[in-house]
Amino acid sequence: MTARALRVLGEVVAIAAEDTRVTSHLLARHGIRKPLISYRAPVERRGLPRVMSALDEGDVALVSDAGTPTLSDPGQALVTAAWAAGHTVVPVPGPSSVTAALSIAGYGGSGFAFVGYLPRKPGEMRSFLAAIAGDRRPTVAFESPFRVRKSLALIAEELPDRSITVTRELTKLHEEVLRGTASEVLAALGERNRGEFTLVISGA
Repeated sequence: MTARALRVLGEVVAIAAEDTRVTSHLLARHGIRKPLISYRAPVERRGLPRVMSALDEGDVALVSDAGTPTLSDPGQALVTAAWAAGHTVVPVPGPSSVTAALSIAGYGGSGFAFVGYLPRKPGEMRSFLAAIAGDRRPTVAFESPFRVRKSLALIAEELPDRSITVTRELTKLHEEVLRGTASEVLAALGERNRGEFTLVISGA
C-alpha cells in the first residue's frame, strides 16, 4: 500500500469493494473505518446505483481484490457512469501484475498487447494463439488457477519454441516467476495451481 492510497482511503466518504471481507481486513490493518459498498463483478450493474448515490455525497474509492480495478476486475461500468454523471475519476496507482510481469520477462518489441483472460474453449484458444503467432510484440494475459495447466499445454502445442514467463501471486507472499518454453514452465509448475497467474508470451 502506498502512502497516497492510505490517505485516499482515509478521506473518502465510502469505499466500493469487490469483496467487503477482503477490504475490511485491509482497512483494519491500517486503522481505517469507512462504510463499505459491495461491488462485485457478477452483479456489477446491481451495485452501481448505490455507488453513484454515494458519489453525490462525496468522494468514493473503488478497491478490487487482486489487482488494479477495471483491468479484468470490476469497475468499467462504474468509471463510465461516473464520467457521464460529471464526476472526475482519478487513478490511485498500486501493484499491477501486467506491468510487473512485463518488466521482468525481458522480451523486446515495440509495445505489448494485453488481452485480459485467455479464451476458455480449446478451439478459441488455438485460434487466439494462431492470431498472435506472427505478432512481434509480447502478449500479456491473465489465467485462472483452474485452467493454467491446460492453457500452458495448448501453448506448448501451438507455439512450442516461444519463450513464456509465468508469474504467480506477484507482489504477494507466495510470489513465483517461471520462465522458459511453455512445456518447460508446465513441468516446473508441477501441481501448484493456486493464486493469480499472469503470463507473458514473447513476440515472434
